Amino acid sequence: MNIGLIGCGNIGKFLLQSINSNKLLPDSKIVGIYTRNPKSAAQLAAEFETEIFADIETLLQSNIDLVIEAATVEVVKEYAAMILASGKDLVLSSVGALCDLEFIHSLEKVCKSSGTKIHLPSGAIGGLDILKAAKSNGELKRVSIITRKPPQALPGAPLDIEHVLFEGSARKAIALFPKNINVSIILSLAGLGPEKTEVTIISDPTVTKNSHSIEAEGSFGKLSLKVENDPMPNNPKTS
Repeated sequence: MNIGLIGCGNIGKFLLQSINSNKLLPDSKIVGIYTRNPKSAAQLAAEFETEIFADIETLLQSNIDLVIEAATVEVVKEYAAMILASGKDLVLSSVGALCDLEFIHSLEKVCKSSGTKIHLPSGAIGGLDILKAAKSNGELKRVSIITRKPPQALPGAPLDIEHVLFEGSARKAIALFPKNINVSIILSLAGLGPEKTEVTIISDPTVTKNSHSIEAEGSFGKLSLKVENDPMPNNPKTS
């Protein structure tokens, strides 16, 4: 499978290393990249033996089978429909863009007309299968997530004391912390939606890992799940 990659920051470079160098996806390679940083693109293209594209349009016209987005919410909103309409499936990393239900519905229409799919990685959390099953049977009543991270991973967090930075809906959380709480949107899509998914973000100087504690309740019973992830060495905002 020939893969096109949009965005070559920490996640993009990790994917290039994993797929092109470590061969974690058999018979697959990232054959083309697009990034707004020409210097970085040149370095990555040489290191991982891939081709640089000047814009997304020419990337889509190449021999790629699939596009991975590892850029920003803004890039998703600007280019997702174009990618899907071109006949390419899309693996979407910046899932915060999907807190807008109208945007989701517009992409669904494009997918139906072009026969394409959007693939959403679960990322740093689990338990989504249970939430989807409970939701499908009308048995899901409440879903919450408490995210606890070191202060350096959270903008504006005090460095010396534990502090609750945010309490509210997933929709508001992703608007205020677009690089920190994508997991809440994945959780909301599997469960009750971005307005009804409760989010708490805590800055904690005593921790070294990013932790996510998920709780759900309904007529099915209760779910409690905690995941602790090591931050990426070059980007503590991301696991």
